[in-house]
Amino acid sequence: MLDIETFDNLRGGNVVYKALSHPLAARGLAALAAKAGALVVFDPDGIAGPLLALCPELDVRGLYVQDVQAVGTERAGHIAQPLTALAQAEVHSVLVAGFEAGRLAARLAPFLPAGAVLFTLDDAKIPPAWLTVQTRYLDARNFATNFVFFRDDGRFATRLTTCNYWAGYGAQGVRFQHILYAVDGAVLAEWEDAAPAGAGGYIIDSQEIRARFGLGAFTGQLFIHAVGVAGHDVVKYALDTYATDNGVSLSCTHDANAWPSARFAGLPAPREDERVILWVQNSHAVPIPAGTLALDRMGADTPVRLQMDIPPFATLALDVAELLPELYWPAQIEFHAGRHVVRPRYEVVRGSATRIAHVNVERADLQPDPGIKDLPPELGRGFLLPFPVLPRKRFKTLVLPTPMAESEQNTPLRLDVFGADGVKIADHFLGDLPRKHGGVIDIDAILPEDALLEGGHAELVYDFRFGGEANGWMHALFRFEDKLSGHVAESSFGAHIFNTVMVYKNEPQSYTGKPPGLSTRLFLKLGFAGKESFATLIYPASAQWVENSSTDLELYDGEGTLLETSRIAIACSGSALIRPSEVFASAHIQAAGERGYVLVRDATCRLFGFHGVDDGAGGFSFDHMFGF
Repeated sequence: MLDIETFDNLRGGNVVYKALSHPLAARGLAALAAKAGALVVFDPDGIAGPLLALCPELDVRGLYVQDVQAVGTERAGHIAQPLTALAQAEVHSVLVAGFEAGRLAARLAPFLPAGAVLFTLDDAKIPPAWLTVQTRYLDARNFATNFVFFRDDGRFATRLTTCNYWAGYGAQGVRFQHILYAVDGAVLAEWEDAAPAGAGGYIIDSQEIRARFGLGAFTGQLFIHAVGVAGHDVVKYALDTYATDNGVSLSCTHDANAWPSARFAGLPAPREDERVILWVQNSHAVPIPAGTLALDRMGADTPVRLQMDIPPFATLALDVAELLPELYWPAQIEFHAGRHVVRPRYEVVRGSATRIAHVNVERADLQPDPGIKDLPPELGRGFLLPFPVLPRKRFKTLVLPTPMAESEQNTPLRLDVFGADGVKIADHFLGDLPRKHGGVIDIDAILPEDALLEGGHAELVYDFRFGGEANGWMHALFRFEDKLSGHVAESSFGAHIFNTVMVYKNEPQSYTGKPPGLSTRLFLKLGFAGKESFATLIYPASAQWVENSSTDLELYDGEGTLLETSRIAIACSGSALIRPSEVFASAHIQAAGERGYVLVRDATCRLFGFHGVDDGAGGFSFDHMFGF
């Protein structure tokens, strides 16, 4: 397990981790280690663990602390000694493990070994041109970053779509820095692009990048760093994977969730006619040692370890059958990642077609919450996990609940199904599902033949009629199959309490403000290369909220100019299937261009959405939307 602290739901992201793991900081740390040689570390802030984990080249011969209670404890494999003993150190390089530590370093002079050379982590700062806040290095806005699965190999291309949503928070002069890594972790290209001046769209297409830098075929990862931001410190995006060889493959996935985790879940085992490839992408400048990564059938507790090293920033295509050859759908797989990777993609290969989706963070900090069983009636149905039921004339919708906490041993669930008008038309008790379950639900099997022919949605909810436990982190995998073409898309997400005036702990959540100030700001990209975009917008409500939403669909062009607004009303507990080409004037759609997008804006409620593109020939993509 990599000795790092990344993210937790109470404190958010760990800026020190981002500052130490940044690819440019890794270069600076390696140079510092070479220059300093054998050294001792003064660790005033307790960051020696992640520092040495992310820079093992540092030749540390001793570790010193100020806190008398920390003396004699172990840090990063070293026994902490008192700072007063620093003068007796037998080496002549001293590293202060801190950024902006000049004043502290000056005060250490009386305690240094004779002739000592003093270093600080300021030697490993990323360049000023990459910083948003020049006056405070460890500001979260200085590390608005993410990783992107990026491929252009002659069969498939990838396309990142986002917008300058920081402009809506007052940011000016936003720029994007990029580092593209090859499959072996080597750097293929580095470049800077300006974001649109306003809240316009931004696209990085692998075919354009390949031509721009004269690259051959590649599969790897793209590191992206936004500079000049405000309001958000993570780069959010939608990622399309599409066939360039006239194939039918088409997929859309959500952003990579920039924080490494110990485990991930929601990885499906293959059907007998499929291969499932887990794309393992090392997110750090240190190798992943053989035996660190493992796959396990969810609930089996018999992980099978990968016996090979993975170089820094390298990409490995791991066929899950290599480690779990006898496991088939609807079994699900747990990925032991040791905090080395951000949320990975997986690719399902069946014949000549592929589809890509992502797994999710499995939480180690979460325990069953007895309070969820006794939620008061004011919170209605409590935690909800909404997902679309695509029009049943064309699509089959499958749902597989997925445990998403290491402590989760059972999950008592019911499925509630709603028409687009918000009327509940069916419910189905799934039981108290054990961790190892393989209980996939086919929506067609629980509905009358004439129900939801034009679509609707369903919600997983807790149901304790036969007992069980709950933690509020309910997740599921949703699989959508085209009944004629056979093409498949899949997505996954988790539960929240939606649209109530009452609160329970940190629920219901909102992008801005506290309940009852619930609101929606969702990004819907437009289509490309003849493919049309679409979305399902869901208005879930744990208890009664406003009868109908007041949802504005705002069409923007690539520079962030508002071209047209259309208002729709979605019934409480209802949904709407949206196609921009049917909502906006064709002249405005044409003017918006491929960098244009639709902002789904609602100040009356929080909506949840899924989006994708449809090629009109049986190929489509579908994943949950992002908001800002």
